Amino acid sequence: MTILVGHPPRPHDRSAISYAAMLARTRGMGLHVVSVLPAPWPAVPGRASTAAQEAHRERALGYATTVLAEVAPDLPATVEVVPGRSVAGTLLARAREVDASLVVIGSVDEGPWDRVAIGSTGDRLLHAADRAVAVATRGFSTHAVPRFTRATCAFRADRASVEVLRRIGQICADSGAALRVATFGVEGRTMYPPEVAGEEEVVAAFVDQARAAQAAALAQVAAPEGVECTVAVGPDWATAIGRLAWRHDDILVLGSATGGLLSRVLLGANAYRILRHAPVPVVLVPET
Repeated sequence: MTILVGHPPRPHDRSAISYAAMLARTRGMGLHVVSVLPAPWPAVPGRASTAAQEAHRERALGYATTVLAEVAPDLPATVEVVPGRSVAGTLLARAREVDASLVVIGSVDEGPWDRVAIGSTGDRLLHAADRAVAVATRGFSTHAVPRFTRATCAFRADRASVEVLRRIGQICADSGAALRVATFGVEGRTMYPPEVAGEEEVVAAFVDQARAAQAAALAQVAAPEGVECTVAVGPDWATAIGRLAWRHDDILVLGSATGGLLSRVLLGANAYRILRHAPVPVVLVPET
């Protein structure tokens, strides 16, 4: 089993490989690191063109190899540098060719530290992906935590999120990681129980319904012992997500929107908002 890592061809970027290494150690997998260079390369006549291309490739190869030696010396890993007109398309093509079950990328440099920030490449990857995609927070590093020890499943109480819970529950049970099931809600936007009218009553009804749905879903899946169930509500998404305690060795798992393309990662509006405020790395799972 292999995890494909999209590593940018520049120095000092460790987040994607660090996150992929944490996932790989937990699941007993290897890494296949891919750096995509723009294609075609700048046209320079004759030998100079070949030399420039080779120098660019060698630099990118060196950057990835150095990071692997620093953060994942204990894992089986391969590195390649390939040309591609589309970084997202090239990563997905290589993921299919090496039969990677997961594609890992980092956040863009323009995003805030310790948050997930999706750029144009990540957005294209998410819309085209036919397998799970994981995104590291900006600046993520495993430090002294080589594995993830808890997964939080963002639960929507629909068929797709029950299936995601089934899959992540089994992974946690197999790996010894803890599982937390969390439903997030924004007051006045995501909760409309028709039988109640007052704001406090609406929130209370939303919480009760979410807890009942979580319990019903857990009864259908294999999960580790001691599953924590929680409902986090706030005036906005950042506050709701911030109501939970997060650890450095946490990951957040999100599923595709119901009704998306078959076997594609297609996030709904609420999932994108949760993703944008996630304080830990995420895994995005396509609907199956």
